Amino acid sequence: MLNPEFAIAMAKNRNLLGYKALKNARHTTVGMPALFQSFLSSISYGSSSMSIAKSGFKLIRVFLIIFLTIAFTIPEQGEAHALFHRHRRPYALSANTALLWDPAHNQRYFDLGADRQVFPASTTKVLTVLLVLENLPLDKYVPVSVHATQVPQTKLGLRAGESYSVRDLLYGLILKSANDAAVVLAEAVAGSEPKFVDMMNAKAKQLGANNSFFANPHGLPSKDKQFTTAADMALIFSQTLKNPFFRQALTYKYLVINSKEGHRCFLKSHNKILFANWKRPVYGKTGWTIEAQGCFVGYIPKGNDIFIIAVYGCGCHSRWRDMKYIIEHYGHIDL
Repeated sequence: MLNPEFAIAMAKNRNLLGYKALKNARHTTVGMPALFQSFLSSISYGSSSMSIAKSGFKLIRVFLIIFLTIAFTIPEQGEAHALFHRHRRPYALSANTALLWDPAHNQRYFDLGADRQVFPASTTKVLTVLLVLENLPLDKYVPVSVHATQVPQTKLGLRAGESYSVRDLLYGLILKSANDAAVVLAEAVAGSEPKFVDMMNAKAKQLGANNSFFANPHGLPSKDKQFTTAADMALIFSQTLKNPFFRQALTYKYLVINSKEGHRCFLKSHNKILFANWKRPVYGKTGWTIEAQGCFVGYIPKGNDIFIIAVYGCGCHSRWRDMKYIIEHYGHIDL
């Protein structure tokens, strides 16, 4: 394609008057309309109508070449910056599996082995939240058992015999990923943890998450088999997201909850995106164990719809970079 500078040189050699018009137009913000106006004003001067017609025809050709070159090869400044930022170098995902999904239209914008089985880690708690919201009122107070206090970290440090509202325990589950809160809520719903696990697997099948099996309400390593897929967890998350309490809880950075007896617990979200300097937050549930590595399932709004992002088997810190790359590169959302 003809370079604009070469076209200007052509005009200079062929017609000095046309060259001056080109030069003036190139240094204006108006651009090509100014060039054409300059040409029109110039044709009233000359020795003959024939020379004017020939000169005018050549200048119009130059004008069209330059206009098309600029229109189709030079993006706007903001667009050029965004493209440079996204493609400045190749990026290798650390995730074992990943999915970017539009649930409203059932369209997968990115699929990296999304149906491959992985360990769920604490993203398991999304299904726990769903069952609790379907079976318990938020204002009900439930007791803490000795069994619940014996679960490994991460936990709130709940004390046996104390009582917490279902609402506050759910906050502890969603923000701080508290394993003891998961057990208390499971026992409150089903009477025991094993019975609650049976409900979890039945619910997963009901939702169509047929490649998942859960062994406990928190996702910690277990002697019993447990697995899921990015696609299954995205499906479970989309169902839980229909509840306004869950959707709102995902947005909180900090909260303080209290037992009925006055024991106070400070909560800080494990979702580091809420504390990052991103242009838009991604709301969701984190997970990490040695066998599962870094996990996340969450969503980001796009217009009137949402995209659900699920990544599994990431490096502990690289999951945030993986998510940002997938959302920007395949979801075309600037973060």
